[in-house]
Amino acid sequence: MYVLVLSAGTNQPSNSETLADAFIAGMNEEGVTAQKLRIADLAIEHFSLRHYEPHAAEEVDVRKVRETLQGAAGLVIASPIWNFGVPAHLKNLIDRCGSFALDRPQGHGNLKGLPFFLLLTGGAPAPAWKTTLKSAISGIPLALQYFGATHAGTHFESKCTPGRGRFGLVVHERPESLRRVREAGRAFARIARKFGQDGSLPPKLATTNMLRSLLQRILGKFL
Repeated sequence: MYVLVLSAGTNQPSNSETLADAFIAGMNEEGVTAQKLRIADLAIEHFSLRHYEPHAAEEVDVRKVRETLQGAAGLVIASPIWNFGVPAHLKNLIDRCGSFALDRPQGHGNLKGLPFFLLLTGGAPAPAWKTTLKSAISGIPLALQYFGATHAGTHFESKCTPGRGRFGLVVHERPESLRRVREAGRAFARIARKFGQDGSLPPKLATTNMLRSLLQRILGKFL
């Protein structure tokens, strides 16, 4: 049993990937392993409508993502927030996932409730998350939920800058943040393990997922 971890940072090392590694360490403590893919290392074409055509050619790395995601008990995305959005290659990958994660004629997702967790870093202070950034990147969790996945949580790490107007690795020097993320990894591992065993989710997540699926089916009748 494993969880797919997609790292969207382009710097090496990066703040978001450092958080991802702490999250993975927490999952490992619960006996759940991770398969981590760095999106910057994948050769994936820019999305176009031809990728949604039946029997469209699929690059090796798209197939790798598809097969790994379809075998996973959970999904974690670790990404920086740049200029009020996620890196373009993350959005492109999500667009490409629509070719297999979404049943377009039926208007429902194929991920069957798969739990996912977001790890996000940004240079802005914490209040900016609720006032601006959360809505600015809302398309990512909404797309995953549209694909049938279940949002199990988000961690936003603020002020990921060594100084005003400067950018660089800082979260490795934040033991309390790393501890919280590690604990979040442990909690998510328990959710993923149960989901991997029998496809079930905690009651609160299951209820939220059921309501979202119902709304999606209703909206699908009018689209």
